[in-house]
Amino acid sequence: MSSESKSESIEKWNSLYINAIKSEPPSLLTATIVHGFKRGSKELGIPTANLDMDELGEEFQTFKLGIYYGWAKMNNGDIHRCVVSVGWNPYYKNEKITIEAHLLTNLEDFYGEKLSVLICGYLRDECNFTSLEDLISCINEDIRRCNVNLDTDASIGKYKDTSTWPVAIRK
Repeated sequence: MSSESKSESIEKWNSLYINAIKSEPPSLLTATIVHGFKRGSKELGIPTANLDMDELGEEFQTFKLGIYYGWAKMNNGDIHRCVVSVGWNPYYKNEKITIEAHLLTNLEDFYGEKLSVLICGYLRDECNFTSLEDLISCINEDIRRCNVNLDTDASIGKYKDTSTWPVAIRK
């Protein structure tokens, strides 16, 4: 890991977030968690829940590519903050689009469970990185911005209560 300070990391990635917006209304995605490429936990130290793209259907393969933030609900009803990647993961040169949610909590094995993700806002465009260290640094900045947005915007914070979630899936 780099020894760059938190403020250096924020400054380094600031230009990526110029298109950040809140989603009104939020988009709700629900699918089974499937095995991915096993890079999140092992290589990045940032585990992700990969949503079953077949369950989501073709319409979500054209979902705007990028990094989002919001809330995630597990089968057991627990609500967690999340950062969601929708895209090709260019650093890894994926051959298909994936939707992966990084839940900002420590969870045990959750494969096969249903996960509902309420996308509340768009953080940045998908981009490539020159090093694994840069990718991890930027993901950590995504997490920081997710927390700031969920903590400071009451219109988004209200969605921690799932009774306020939209019923229909919207793109």
